[in-house]
Amino acid sequence: MSVGELGCTYAALLLFDDGIPITSEKIATVVKAANISVESYWPSLFAKLFEKRDIEDLILNVGTGGGPAVAVAAAPAGGGGGAAAAPAAAEKKEETKEESDDDLGLNLFD
Repeated sequence: MSVGELGCTYAALLLFDDGIPITSEKIATVVKAANISVESYWPSLFAKLFEKRDIEDLILNVGTGGGPAVAVAAAPAGGGGGAAAAPAAAEKKEETKEESDDDLGLNLFD
C-alpha cells in the first residue's frame, strides 16, 4: 500500500468513527491536516467506494474473500449411489483406526 492509500484509509476511518459523512473534500482535509501528501485521485476514489459500500460492513467482513463460501460435492460416477457410499467410507475409517492400535503389539506397561 502506498502512503496515499493508507492516509485516505485512516482518514475515512476517522470520519466514520466521528459520524461525519465521508466525502472526498473531508478526506482531503484530514489528510492535509496530518501533513500527508497524496495524489489528488485518492480521496475521490475512497469517497466513491464509501458511497457504494458501507464502511462498517468492510470492517466486519475483513478477510472473508468477498463472498460466502459454497461447498460443492463431486457427483459419484455410479449415479444415485452417493448417499450409500459416504457411510461405507466412514465405516472403513473406523475399522482402520482400530486395527492401527494393535498392529505392532507393543505395550509399555506389559
